[in-house]
Amino acid sequence: MNFHIVDFEASYGKLNQIPKSDLPEIVFSGKSNVGKSSLINKILYRKSLARVSATPGKTSTINFFKLGEARFVDLPGYGYAKVSRNEQNRWAELVEGYFFQKRNIALIIQICDIRHSTTKNDFEMINFLHNTECNFVIALTKLDKLKNSQRQERIDAFKQELSQYNGITFFPCSSQTGEGIEDIRKAIEDSIVRI
Repeated sequence: MNFHIVDFEASYGKLNQIPKSDLPEIVFSGKSNVGKSSLINKILYRKSLARVSATPGKTSTINFFKLGEARFVDLPGYGYAKVSRNEQNRWAELVEGYFFQKRNIALIIQICDIRHSTTKNDFEMINFLHNTECNFVIALTKLDKLKNSQRQERIDAFKQELSQYNGITFFPCSSQTGEGIEDIRKAIEDSIVRI
């Protein structure tokens, strides 16, 4: 799979705008400000294909990027309290509606900030993915922000927090240094081959 050749396709703010799924989709999900856009850019060898913002809650649409034989889907970040209740509800309906459509989802990359414990919203999302038997992994971003001595401690903490879900694969990674990114690319390629 060539991660270098990619085009931004479209952004959709309403469920009825989203076209039918005609390619395997790699879905990126996570709380606001966990580094979702930075991770997408790093995987795709880009600096600013997915818009990165210091302001949480900036991605309010579902964004589609087309690679040759697959599509990346960037979901709106969840859990940002300063967004209005109406906007939070719109995002929730958009994301839930996306998942309940007939989509060709190859892999969901659930993103968590390695420095912080799993939030209530993270648990809800992971529980949803588990219960719907989606193929998902967890990318633990911002690895570069931790000292070497802290890294395994935080990875072990995540494994403990999510121990009720058997067999989750964790990818500690950094969009700054590139650590763990090749492993995520391999997981994406493997998921598409399995379809």
